[in-house]
Amino acid sequence: MSTEINAGLPEILFHGCSMKRESHVHHDGCNHATQDSAAAGGARRQTMVGGKRVKTIDVHCHCVLPETLAMMGLRLEDQRGPGIGEVGLRRVREMDEAGIDVEAISINPFWYKAERDVAETLIKTQNEKLTELCAAFPDRLVGMASVSLQFPDLAIQQLEYAINKLGMKGVAVGGSVAGEAFSEAKFHPFWAKVEEMGQLVFIHPQGTPELAKRLKGNGWLTNVIGNPLDTTIALSHLIFEGTLDRFPDLKICSAHGGGFLPSYAPRSDNGCRVAPEECNPEIKLKKHPTEYLRQMYFDSLVFTDEALRHLAAEVGSSQIVIGTDHPIPWWQRPVDHLLSAPGFTDEERIAMLGGTASKLLGIPQF
Repeated sequence: MSTEINAGLPEILFHGCSMKRESHVHHDGCNHATQDSAAAGGARRQTMVGGKRVKTIDVHCHCVLPETLAMMGLRLEDQRGPGIGEVGLRRVREMDEAGIDVEAISINPFWYKAERDVAETLIKTQNEKLTELCAAFPDRLVGMASVSLQFPDLAIQQLEYAINKLGMKGVAVGGSVAGEAFSEAKFHPFWAKVEEMGQLVFIHPQGTPELAKRLKGNGWLTNVIGNPLDTTIALSHLIFEGTLDRFPDLKICSAHGGGFLPSYAPRSDNGCRVAPEECNPEIKLKKHPTEYLRQMYFDSLVFTDEALRHLAAEVGSSQIVIGTDHPIPWWQRPVDHLLSAPGFTDEERIAMLGGTASKLLGIPQF
């Protein structure tokens, strides 16, 4: 398949930076390798673990559709941040160079304040255009559905249409819905439908605008701190409000390794013990808060071997999947990270690289 995209495809823009091209075989000393032959003829890197070819699947990657941005009075520039500058349909070539076989593409929610009629048109347009793009590369790209969670009944209709009619894989949501925690009762019908349909929910944060004043200044703190904090709050509400007890078969995956929660999870087990007056006596969790982490999923965007080791220790390696944030260049060699990080068995590496994601998204391995 050509890595160039035809001019007739929908104008979906991928903001990104090219990855450095290298031509060699990467080994970690444990019979793991990724063959990079892109420079020699355009072939994708082949990831092998223990002599077995592994299909690598990235659950955390993005695009935007200018047509739907305009429906909310937004411009392409409004979605930009550091590292996002180049616009082009070169994604498959960059996947080849990075050793990513399949990307599940999502669009970060910007529509949760839209009126119902706008939300209905926006989501229909967005899901259909993203599906059209993915159809051009059916073995490389799949789309995650967008839904209007501010109208839970409409979100259910949109989910059913996206999955049953368009063939999309899972659904992407923000960390809250226009300031409302999606653990609130009004969203229960939506979670019930997602659970019934067995679809993966990918949670991507939207920052913490209520802390805008505190996060001003150098360092892009609105993202560096604000985004993982948003995810931490979202997951904590799902745990402490009993949402995960009510819907125990929900398949939830969160970006950026789950934010800050896995890094300090045991504190959650002690809050109600130390300050019982701050806890609702009518909500009796079935497990310790930290135990719920092992029924959720987390992407691997945590940067260091030690961070990956700690995440696996808290949630289990079986709950970790590749996340790159592509094309935002947070992490350019995600496959090599999972291959070379010490302390994992071949079976664990295979699961993190694509085995777990293939089951969650219904994407067959080879």
